[in-house]
This record gives sequence, C-alpha cells and structure tokens, in this order.
Amino acid sequence: MPSVPVAQLKDYVGKELGRSAWLTIDQERINLFAEATGDHQFIHVDPVKAAQTPFGSTIAHGFLSLSLLPKLIEDILIMPEGVKMVVNYGLDTVRFIQPVKVNSKVRLAVTLTDATEKKPGQWLLKATCTLEIEGQEKPGYIAESLSLCFV
Repeated sequence: MPSVPVAQLKDYVGKELGRSAWLTIDQERINLFAEATGDHQFIHVDPVKAAQTPFGSTIAHGFLSLSLLPKLIEDILIMPEGVKMVVNYGLDTVRFIQPVKVNSKVRLAVTLTDATEKKPGQWLLKATCTLEIEGQEKPGYIAESLSLCFV
C-alpha cells in the first residue's frame, strides 16, 4: 500500500488513486463462493439453466464481487505513513449496477473521498470503489468503502 505523511492525506481527497490489475471471475471461484456461503442459486452454479436466462450464462454472486474489494484495493488505497494496522470499517453504500458474468475480467477503480482523524492516531479513510467489467460501459458495483488506519 502506498503511504503518505499524515499531513498530506487530505491532499488526496477527491482524487482518483488508480485501478487494480484485472481479475478473471471464473466458474470455479463462483462455485467456491457458493460452497462457502451456502448460496447455490442456479443463476450462479448451473450453466445449463443459467444459459436460458436473460444473462445467457452464470453470474457471480453480488457479494462475491464485493468480497474481492479488500484484495483489489490493497495496492491502490493510500495509507498514512507509519500505519501499524488497517481494519475494514464497513461500507456506507453499495449499489450493484449490473451482474458480473462468468469469465468476465474485473478491476477496481478507487477515488479517495474523505480522510478524517477519528481519534489521535486513528484515521478513517472513505473511498469510492467502482468495479469495472472489461468491455462493459456500466460497472458491476459502486461502493463507499471505509478503512480505519491505526498509526
């Protein structure tokens, strides 16, 4: 994770920080997520039945796509220098815009929208995270992610 002096964090508010590498969402990943969560709805795990839907194939669970956020954001989100620990503080909003079809490539675009010192040595970073789908105009989701950084 890139780091900057605490005094410079606010300089990045409103700026796009970058994009992650592309990640392919294959059927094996979808099936493993279905196993982990118990969500075996046919639209995710049955390619034959899913092919008969308007999507034409299986699609990733919305929460599978969302669960990739920590991995995809790790090399993009800036951190205050000297950070000792970062914890997921939650999400302010999430909107699933369109499904991610099997074998799609996705990446995360990240814009820092706020940096607030909650307590001395604790910085709350809010970032707008957009899951882009290769070849698609609309994203898979737009989420406001919160990360609490301990310095």
